[in-house]
Amino acid sequence: MNREDAYQLLTKYLKNKNLIKHSLAAEVTMRALYTRLTPVEIQNPDSQEKWGITGLLHDIDYEVAQETNQLDKHGILLFANNEVELPDDIAYAIMSHNYKSTHVLPHKPMDWAITACDQLTGLITACALVRPEKTLASVTEEAVMKKFGQKAFAAGADREAIRLCESKLDIPLDEFIKITLKAMQSIHKDLGL
Repeated sequence: MNREDAYQLLTKYLKNKNLIKHSLAAEVTMRALYTRLTPVEIQNPDSQEKWGITGLLHDIDYEVAQETNQLDKHGILLFANNEVELPDDIAYAIMSHNYKSTHVLPHKPMDWAITACDQLTGLITACALVRPEKTLASVTEEAVMKKFGQKAFAAGADREAIRLCESKLDIPLDEFIKITLKAMQSIHKDLGL
């Protein structure tokens, strides 16, 4: 599956523009995390695209899960019904990103990366939306760190999942925020921020 096919699949299942933007944010962040986590001598465009596609499609079943009152199955719903076929490693990462509900445990770096960045992209988007300019350009790493510490701010962003960047990916939280923010800023027009 290439990126174009993945985007068509995404828009077949997701109609909410904000969810699509969130998916784009996760895609660009996953590509950046692949670059950070993979030694230069073994990096390749196909693997980076696989990480990107994982980010792009990680919430593909969210609207279906919401409409059918099955959010506890978000991540596995379309796979359980055999509606979507993806390469095994991409499918596994998607199923495991909501492991607290699906009980499909992340194992590989790609699994942990989507689990952590899914939550952080949402927090960073919230940081942009409370700024007077409502842009990512006005968001700093320090501002995200400050909001990260305020549990009432963007309360739906699972800080514990974000912190997995340290224990599972060996990326310090401040660096993880920097990577994610920079990646999202690189596509700010697509994100409307």
